[in-house]
Amino acid sequence: MQALDTTFEPDVLDAFRDVPTAVISDNLQRLPGFFGLKPYHRSGRLIGRARTVRTRAGDNLTIHKMLDLVKPGEVIVVAGEGDTSRALVGDIMKNIAESRGVAGFVIDGAIRDCAAFAASDFPCFAKAVTHRGPYKDGPGEIDVPIAIEGTVVSPGDIVVGDADGVVTFSIAVAKELAAAVHAQIAREEAIINSIHAGTYTGAYAKT
Repeated sequence: MQALDTTFEPDVLDAFRDVPTAVISDNLQRLPGFFGLKPYHRSGRLIGRARTVRTRAGDNLTIHKMLDLVKPGEVIVVAGEGDTSRALVGDIMKNIAESRGVAGFVIDGAIRDCAAFAASDFPCFAKAVTHRGPYKDGPGEIDVPIAIEGTVVSPGDIVVGDADGVVTFSIAVAKELAAAVHAQIAREEAIINSIHAGTYTGAYAKT
């Protein structure tokens, strides 16, 4: 288990609270990010620091252990080998997580009780839905670096999710990244204004 670095300023997260994942991705050289995960909740953005879980396919014992450790505002990110034959979380685990202030789930695997997620604003990103339940035998690991679709997530990384997907990045690059992201947002707003004003001259093709 890796200790979480808590020596960061809370406003670092605030800088990304209303930022599209697409713009964050653009400023991470369009490389990091998960493929094949989609939102299953009704609405709402995901933002928080990662608490990572690695588990064998179709087994959620270690996710239950994480639910006893996670702190309010943190995101449970699960590397489940991309397996979709068995659900790793469902409505009961969603309710446990919500009651403990968890910011959301990112599941490299399947969920079930999708109607409960669809009626909720509790963020949940996953690969698929299945009625088949999980095993609870282990093994697994908590708070270790994990990889999902080629993207490595370390404990404490910032996780941001919206309707377009999920991106993650190290707290070490957050301030520099935030400045670049907000500069791009300002440029894009200027381009949209020029389109509406009839003065657009192709600036978007050069960015």
